[in-house]
Amino acid sequence: MGGTLLMAGKVILITGGTGGIGKATAIGLATMGARVGITGRDLARADQAAADIRAASGNPAVDAFAADMTSQAEVRRLAATVTDIYSRLDVLINNVGGFWAHRHATADGLERTFALNHLAPFLLTHLLLDRLKASAPARVVTVSSGAQSMGRIDFDDLQGARNYSGQRAYNQSKLANIMFTNELAHRLDGTGVTANSLHPGVVRTNFGAEDQAWFFTVISRVVRPLLKTPAKGAQTSIYLASSPEVDGVSGRFFVNRMPKTPNKVAYDTEMTTRLWDVSADLVGMTSANPATKSGGLT
Repeated sequence: MGGTLLMAGKVILITGGTGGIGKATAIGLATMGARVGITGRDLARADQAAADIRAASGNPAVDAFAADMTSQAEVRRLAATVTDIYSRLDVLINNVGGFWAHRHATADGLERTFALNHLAPFLLTHLLLDRLKASAPARVVTVSSGAQSMGRIDFDDLQGARNYSGQRAYNQSKLANIMFTNELAHRLDGTGVTANSLHPGVVRTNFGAEDQAWFFTVISRVVRPLLKTPAKGAQTSIYLASSPEVDGVSGRFFVNRMPKTPNKVAYDTEMTTRLWDVSADLVGMTSANPATKSGGLT
């Protein structure tokens, strides 16, 4: 393990760490000495990615967890496993995300883009919050996208049931990431846990490969050579997870390791509160359920 072991003794969980930006983020933070956990839908693939990260970083402390993050039951199982294994959690990086050209329903009957990109980090963060607070100072880092600038929260059709567009669903989910982050930062004020979001840049990965419209496929072939490598795309996630420069900084959106101003809706407290409440209902975190109060978020 070369370099300064800035993160020695720290424990980090990264969702979606089997490839692309997530894997590159894991390599970067493991190289800094952190114990890193990654998630993947398939345990064999996650185990292989963990082995790759150990080899690339020279750090043996890399753990693999299997979870299909589109399923709320699996998100809950993941959180329970993580809290069993990790007595502390210094950083949670909500990295997993997806794009689908066509509408798909999850096991919970929700639209997959919204479920994976927004509700999964919303629920997982809530479930791990007690562990993060107990490990404070701790950080929650959520990967959004430049697509957030075109996002609009359609409260009348959040699930795209009436009128689905893959790009519109993606834009909405990425704006929701920042709205969630800003509301979370507000609710965590004074706890020692910070929450920030970021745009990693347009990165050369297999993102969206499962269900691409022909146009998306053709454009990606043309543009792909011009895109950032995953290692470059991971730099802002690594920075927000590790840098002393952002100690105590919360509720900000970063691009290229610099704070930027996102979609103005992200600062509309009425909208962020409404999205929070709707999301809480969709993941069974309503205030009527006493079990949801443990994280102090409701």
